[in-house]
Amino acid sequence: MQFERQSGVFLHLTSLPGPHGIGDLGSGARAFVDFLDRADQSLWQFCPLGPTASIHGNSPYQSSSAFAGNPLLIDLRDLVDRGYLTTDEVEPPGALSQQHVNYDRVTEFNTGRLRDAYATFDESASDADQQSFTEFCEREAGWLDDYALFTALKAEFDDAGWMDWPDDIRTRESAAMERYRDELADDIRYHKFVQWCFDSQWQALAEYAAERDIGLVGDLPIYVGLDSADVWAYPEVFRLDDDHHPAEVAGVPPNPGDDGQRWGNPVYDWETLRENDYGWWVDRFERLFDLVDIARIDHFKGFDEFWSIPAEAEDPAAGQWRDGPGAHFFETVEGRLGDLPFFVEDLGFLDESIVALRDRFGFPGMRVPQYADWCEEGHMYQPMHYPESAVGYTSTHDTDTIVGYYRDLADRQRDCLHYNLGTDGDEINWDLIEAVWNSNAVVAMTTMQDLLGLDSDARFNVPGTATGNWEWRATEAALDDEVAERLRQVTDRTIR
Repeated sequence: MQFERQSGVFLHLTSLPGPHGIGDLGSGARAFVDFLDRADQSLWQFCPLGPTASIHGNSPYQSSSAFAGNPLLIDLRDLVDRGYLTTDEVEPPGALSQQHVNYDRVTEFNTGRLRDAYATFDESASDADQQSFTEFCEREAGWLDDYALFTALKAEFDDAGWMDWPDDIRTRESAAMERYRDELADDIRYHKFVQWCFDSQWQALAEYAAERDIGLVGDLPIYVGLDSADVWAYPEVFRLDDDHHPAEVAGVPPNPGDDGQRWGNPVYDWETLRENDYGWWVDRFERLFDLVDIARIDHFKGFDEFWSIPAEAEDPAAGQWRDGPGAHFFETVEGRLGDLPFFVEDLGFLDESIVALRDRFGFPGMRVPQYADWCEEGHMYQPMHYPESAVGYTSTHDTDTIVGYYRDLADRQRDCLHYNLGTDGDEINWDLIEAVWNSNAVVAMTTMQDLLGLDSDARFNVPGTATGNWEWRATEAALDDEVAERLRQVTDRTIR
């Protein structure tokens, strides 16, 4: 797919300003769209939108569903407007931080309010809302029925992973499925109601953004979590053993200087998927593009080849490379869905085969200046050497902020950066924003933290750490006219 020269800002939904301790799909989201509009931006990028859990560090990359939305993002004030809740009911309990998300407190409060809203839905909802809910449940039944049952079962079994459920329901025996659908019918309907709330609010936000010519850029992790509705409902899609436990899991091999990583996500059974024309993936893409205009594929390498580790092995070195589906996958999916508007995360994996796969379908790869050797002439991660077929980022959700990165640079690298960018580094965040915006990359992206010149305290995620991630929030004051105007000037000057 051909992209126009454009630019945008990364800010995950949880980081939006708002009164309930976490960003949501309401006025804070619309205010950010307005900020992007004032700044003459074209794109808003964010992390995956699925449900998160404290057991996985609240990571949006370890979700219980590849299809569902995160209930914590639902705007409670919209439910007041619909008549499901009162103003007093959504008054936040005590002082919730405007700088960081306290997931435990937010989850307890929001879940209680959503239960209250559901309890009044049948008697309070308008005819239009009742019809919309019914139509949503029918339209999305392909994933919604399994997700709602899965989530109800999680509560029934004290949040145990599905691998530890009784054998009959763990392996989805027909009698057990029918029995639990009957016993948990109201809880199942509640989870469908929550997803309808998310979907209806999301569609309203997407329409608001589209009216201002702001494209929404989502994120597609290649793998799904083991304890997810997807693996439980579609065991044939994954490399599981006869007892529905993982036979092989994903990771990356050791490299000089590190021991590799064992992620633990079940890998796909690509042979079975190919026989079925990748039906599960087609459904996943269709749902994704119901929500967003463009998507970034995380770990694009896995479609070319993937590191597969025996499930019983703890050492990543025990794994081996296996062939991914390659071009056949994207040809098949494009045959069903048309051109695929993807960016791809190809950082650190630029061997010949992945470059050929990426370029064959015209997917722009990523370039991040924090990976640059500033003293090596022509280094590929220096912004002045980005190709047109690239998306240039100042930083990402997984890297330090520009200011934090710059502070930790070795003296020689800092001197070379100054020389290459013609700067003294006093406003290093704007220096690198300008450099990425001025590059040949077809798309230029920065983060809200970099726009504000924040240091490492505002970093969103430190890979390999279990706590303190995904918590940073922007305040209402951050959506400043002065910042928007400065970004607008850079954008206009660099013809984006």
